[in-house]
Amino acid sequence: MQKRKIEIMDTTLRDGEQTSGVSFPSAEKLTIAKLLLEELNVDRIEVASARVSEGEFQAVKAITDWANQHGYIDRVEMLTFVDGGRSIEWMNNAGAKVQNLLTKGSLNHLTHQLKKTPEQHFTEIKDIVDLAQKSAIKTNVYLEDWSNGMHNSPEYVFKFLDFLVTLPLERILLPDTLGVLTHYQTFDYFSQITAKYPDTHFDFHAHNDYDLSVANVMEAIKAGAKGLHLTVNGMGERAGNAPMASVVAVINDFFKDEVEIQVKETSLYSVSKIIETFSGIRIPSNKPVVGDNVFTQTAGIHADGDNKNNLYFNDLMPERFGRKRKYALGKTSGKANIEKNLQELGLQLNDEDLKKVTQRIIELGDQKELVTKEDLPYIISDVLDSNLYQEKITIESYVLTHSKGLKPSTTVALTIDGAYYQEHAQGDGQFDAFMNAIKKIYQEKKLSLPKLVDYAVRIPPGSTSDALCETIITWETKEKRFITRGLDSDQTVSAIKATQKMLNI
Repeated sequence: MQKRKIEIMDTTLRDGEQTSGVSFPSAEKLTIAKLLLEELNVDRIEVASARVSEGEFQAVKAITDWANQHGYIDRVEMLTFVDGGRSIEWMNNAGAKVQNLLTKGSLNHLTHQLKKTPEQHFTEIKDIVDLAQKSAIKTNVYLEDWSNGMHNSPEYVFKFLDFLVTLPLERILLPDTLGVLTHYQTFDYFSQITAKYPDTHFDFHAHNDYDLSVANVMEAIKAGAKGLHLTVNGMGERAGNAPMASVVAVINDFFKDEVEIQVKETSLYSVSKIIETFSGIRIPSNKPVVGDNVFTQTAGIHADGDNKNNLYFNDLMPERFGRKRKYALGKTSGKANIEKNLQELGLQLNDEDLKKVTQRIIELGDQKELVTKEDLPYIISDVLDSNLYQEKITIESYVLTHSKGLKPSTTVALTIDGAYYQEHAQGDGQFDAFMNAIKKIYQEKKLSLPKLVDYAVRIPPGSTSDALCETIITWETKEKRFITRGLDSDQTVSAIKATQKMLNI
């Protein structure tokens, strides 16, 4: 059976820019247009609304100049209006060649917003289409509020469609403008229309107000839609539009025997992350396909199952989208999670050491510390380091203060061979004050401390400010030099942990 080709029209640069607080500068718009057409390989892009602003005009001009040079001009579309030809004039000046003409798809909108009769509206639309033809501009027509039109005024909708199919149009675009459709209604309404006009190209434009956009897209495909309007990361007004990544995955997995699209799956994640950066709208970590956590196994039992014939895999393999499966490290981690991460790092531990590392990760997870694969070598070093000495000296508690205009100070309590000691001291920094307090206790006991000769702090490569931090301190006595390490998300605390190891060594 020959597969049905479905066009994907991306409207991130138009409808997606209606996300509250999002406005792409001209250079970013051009970059996104290039990514969508060349990297993601969508069929068409809707890049702007006509007559919005001078900045929008300059952005569109930059896109059309580039599109003309590369043969993409017929894939670049503008939202236009029934405005006596002013949108057409704007498009001519901007060099655009495809308009998506916004018309009224419900009698309610037509009557109360335009205050016109259907006949008046239809005549004005024909005038715009004729004018566009004279300027060699192709026309698609949006039926704004079409879904409510099918609810409340289906006679008007079909009268309108009877008129539109007589015009020289490329496509008719059917939007669920207010996101009110259920999947049952989407199939019913779309089927009625495709049955009556089988030779007409209909696009479906879903909104996500009830979180039903992907389900509604699926039903529109079943009902014969020939085009879909999507946005990267589901951006758009209110709850947004149908999300590109989810819809592409759904089509490729659930319609693969009957439908084909040309979007490159492997580019979905990289394009999503770029648009996240440009828009400033964070991708939720649990967002399907592109969220940070969606290919991360957290429970140890799942990692164990993946080791045993991939028991927790599904068809959404991360490699399809240019990603990799991860195994989270935290309080629900089991040995299998840790072994998976160690394999990626090329490390191996014996059973005894693996148990100790697992316990340490669980402890960090209980403290709500973020533990990453890159932290593992530091955790291993910290845990195995602790096996080298017997702990006779314990830092029981401490208070660190740092105030503007006052010297940092520390109060510290130590247990040495079961005896309790407490001291307070000031210093040039919090750690210096801490060491001065320790020195007071040691002087009282007539004990000497090694000299600190080097102090280094590092975090795992690629980490951020919430990463685990390793402090490596080199100490020197008359007999030798030695190194201790401390690990914590707080730099000063990690230094204190390194110091406790020194006290015991």
